[in-house]
Amino acid sequence: MALTVADRAIGAIIGAAVADAAAQPMHWIYNPERLKEVLSDLEPYPEFRPESANPFYCRTTGEQTCYGDQAYVLLESLSQCGDVDVKDLTDRLYKFFGPGTVYDLPLNDPYRKKGGPKAVLPIDGPWRNGSLKAFIRNVDAGKEETGCDVDCQMDGVTKLAPVVAAFAGKPEMLEKVEKAIRVTQNNDMCVAGTLAAARVLEHFILNGPDPKVLDAVIAQLNDPKRQNPQDLDKAVVGAAQKRTSGAARKRKERREKDERA
Repeated sequence: MALTVADRAIGAIIGAAVADAAAQPMHWIYNPERLKEVLSDLEPYPEFRPESANPFYCRTTGEQTCYGDQAYVLLESLSQCGDVDVKDLTDRLYKFFGPGTVYDLPLNDPYRKKGGPKAVLPIDGPWRNGSLKAFIRNVDAGKEETGCDVDCQMDGVTKLAPVVAAFAGKPEMLEKVEKAIRVTQNNDMCVAGTLAAARVLEHFILNGPDPKVLDAVIAQLNDPKRQNPQDLDKAVVGAAQKRTSGAARKRKERREKDERA
């Protein structure tokens, strides 16, 4: 039986949560040789590694990263409010990641000063990353704009599934994603990249698998009449085209190599 749009929307939320938990034991392994070593005894099924190999923090396999937990809080807020309610989302994020929570560990202290004793890693518990620390400080200071203005990491992309699933096909989808993301990451480059990713996910939800999804999204970003335009959309297009042309070149090189073999 063919999947419906609703099936794919639900699948996006569940898939994002499962993928986050599946990768959590190997999160943030930046050394390629170490990653290869960790994966060597798991192929071809590296997901849900029983023992954590994470060099920064250690959680039980099956639990979420800080990205997956943010997506959960966002989903909870959406389900209760029926919309992206900035105040409700702010309150829920602070309650989930703030003082007195499992994230409230000495190394994760948003007021921890640099130059103190060297951290012993991995810590036993979840990691509160930079944007969340800045978010907590901004809430504590009573700032209206609570998002970190310098962080442009992947938080936005990893937690957007609930919003895109809820508003896919509606003209306000991108506006809703931006509102949600700026609660913790009030950075224009972060927002532009996250909105491009939202366009990709929306395309899959509405249309199903499509190998030309990037072409479709680039066309949207080049459209002068596009929804929710960003000043950095052209930069996103340039990065996407560079990546796709590089991938195409590698495929051609592999094909030519196979033909010579």
